[in-house]
Amino acid sequence: MGFFERYLSIWVTICIVAGIILGKVLGTSITVLSDMNIATVNIPVAILVWLMIFPMMVQIDFNSIADVGKNPKGLSLTIVINWLIKPFTMAFFAWLFFSKIYAAYLSPELAQEYIAGAILLGAAPCTAMVFVWSYLTKGDPEYTLVQVAINDLILLVAFIPIVQFLLGVTSIAIPYDTLISSVVIFVVIPLLAGYIANKVLIKKFGMKWFQEVFMARLKPVSIVALLTTLVLLFAFQGEKILANPLHILLIAIPLTIQTYFIFFVSWGIGRKMCLPHSILSPGSMIGASNFFELAVAVAIALFGLNSGAALTTVVGVLIEVPVMLSLVKIANKWRY
Repeated sequence: MGFFERYLSIWVTICIVAGIILGKVLGTSITVLSDMNIATVNIPVAILVWLMIFPMMVQIDFNSIADVGKNPKGLSLTIVINWLIKPFTMAFFAWLFFSKIYAAYLSPELAQEYIAGAILLGAAPCTAMVFVWSYLTKGDPEYTLVQVAINDLILLVAFIPIVQFLLGVTSIAIPYDTLISSVVIFVVIPLLAGYIANKVLIKKFGMKWFQEVFMARLKPVSIVALLTTLVLLFAFQGEKILANPLHILLIAIPLTIQTYFIFFVSWGIGRKMCLPHSILSPGSMIGASNFFELAVAVAIALFGLNSGAALTTVVGVLIEVPVMLSLVKIANKWRY
C-alpha cells in the first residue's frame, strides 16, 4: 500500500476536524462555495468527485462491457440488495432507534422527520462515489459501470413508489433535474473524459506506460481529491454540526449500523454465490452507500431546509466517506 492509503484513517480524521474548524472560522462566507450549485449539485464538490472517479473511468475497456451480461449473478445481487432489502432495513433501523430507543430524547414529531430522512437515504443507492470505492478495492471497472447504470435506470421508476410506500405519502415529486444532472455530472462527463484519455494515451505511449507510469501517478490524485472533498463537506455543515452535536450523534448511529449491515449481508450472499472479489466488492459498496445528493434534494423539497428530515440526509453525507473507507479496508483485507 502507498503512503496515503496506509494512513488513510488518520488523514480522514484530520480532514474532518479541519473542515469543521474551517466552517466555523469562515462562517457565512463559506456560502460562496456552498451556493455554487446546478440543480442542488455543488460544483466544487463535483470537480473533486471527477478527480476521484477519473482513475476508475480511464481504466474502462469498452470492448469488455458487452461481456458483463455473461455473468448476471453480480447484477442480480445488486438489484435484490438495493431495491428489495436496503430501503426496508433502513426504515426498520430508523423506526427502532428514533421511535423506540431514543423516545426519551426526541419528540414524536421530530422522530418522524428523522425517520423520513433515513428512508429517503435508504431508497437511493449510490451513483457516483461507488466508482471511488471500487477503484480502491480493485473492483472490475466495466462491471462497476454496468452495476451503476442499472441502478440509475431502476432509480427512475422505483424511487417514488418505495418512498411513497414507506413514508405513507402520495404527493412526492422527484426532482428529476437533480437526478439527471447528477448522472451527467458524476457519470457521463468523467466517463467520456476517461474514454478519450484511455484511447489517446495508449495509442501515443503504449499500454505498458499507461499502466505502470500514468496510472501510478494518477492514484494519489484520487486520494487527495477524496480528502479535499471531506474538508469541503464538513466545512459546509460545520455550523450545523456544532449547533446539534447530540442529534448528529443520535442520527449517525442507526445510519452507520445500516451501512455495515447492508455491506455484510451483501458480502455474505455474494460469497455464497461464488462471486469474484472484483465484482462482489463494488456490488457490496453500492448497497452500503447512498445517492445522498438526491436524498438531500427530496428532503428539502418535501420537508424544508431546516427540517429534521433534511438534517438526517446531511448526516448521511457526513458519515458516508469515513464509514465507507472502513468498509474499503475490510474488503481489501478479505480479498480472495
